[in-house]
Amino acid sequence: MKAHVSIILPVHNAEPWLDECLRSVLQQDFEGTMELSVFNDASKDKSGAIIEKWRVKLEDSGVHVIIGGHDSPSPRGVGYSKNQAVAQSSGSYLCFLDSDDVMMPQRVRLQHEAAVQHPSSIIGCRVRRDPPNSTERYTRWINQLTPEQLLTQGVPEDLLFFYEHLRKGGGVIRVDQSLLLYRHHPQAATHSILETTIWTHRVRFLEERALPRWAAFTIWNAGKQGRRLYRSLTATSKRKVVAFCDVDENKIRKGFYCHEDSEERPKPRIPILHFRAAQPPFVICVKLDLTGGAFEDNLRSLHLQEGQDFLHFS
Repeated sequence: MKAHVSIILPVHNAEPWLDECLRSVLQQDFEGTMELSVFNDASKDKSGAIIEKWRVKLEDSGVHVIIGGHDSPSPRGVGYSKNQAVAQSSGSYLCFLDSDDVMMPQRVRLQHEAAVQHPSSIIGCRVRRDPPNSTERYTRWINQLTPEQLLTQGVPEDLLFFYEHLRKGGGVIRVDQSLLLYRHHPQAATHSILETTIWTHRVRFLEERALPRWAAFTIWNAGKQGRRLYRSLTATSKRKVVAFCDVDENKIRKGFYCHEDSEERPKPRIPILHFRAAQPPFVICVKLDLTGGAFEDNLRSLHLQEGQDFLHFS
């Protein structure tokens, strides 16, 4: 029988967390038909035995369980495993769950309700971290993103899928309740993604989605991140940068940033201005929630409209 919701669960050596993860599937209060689609990616620990143990409990409670996998010497990765779990599933809606995470009992129900109301959107939620102070600022940041920021700042593991979804006109909706407990540990799949790879994709998406709307723009941050963004832009986008802006008196006193690696002659010299002397639109390369509210106060004082006069890239 075709399920209404398929929970997609890739597994690789998840023995320490899998019991609690699968218990959270059993505890869902969703009243529609639900299945669990597991793909075991060459686990060498007791993950397979734990899955079989929970298969009985879940099926006794009405949750159909599909188990796939392989026992090759090496795992093929979380992306491959998710795709295989999706391929073997039957649900009209897909709910992705990592084997080291825990769902709150209302997660499937509330996110399914949102998905019905927003059929072309990816549905997210607020999260908690375990241990609670492991990535405190990051957790606060993702939980407070505005609807506009969800489109420009989201950096999920499935980055390419996420961007392709947006390119095709899809949306992003967040259920504003904490429905998922993310574990932070050295084996997490997130740590295997190169930061430079994520950066490159984010810059290209910025140039594709936002910068074509602007004939010129200012980079807010004359420091390391702002200069890195400038250097990462295509030549066409670089020519749109009319200034950097900052609050650092030393940077402002210097007066300009010279791109020494440029092949242009003379080398570009980009003015560095105080933020109040700079003109929008801005691409902001200042991390939020790091200045005791000073940056946020400065930004609010300009009375700008997000998405039109500025966007965050931090």
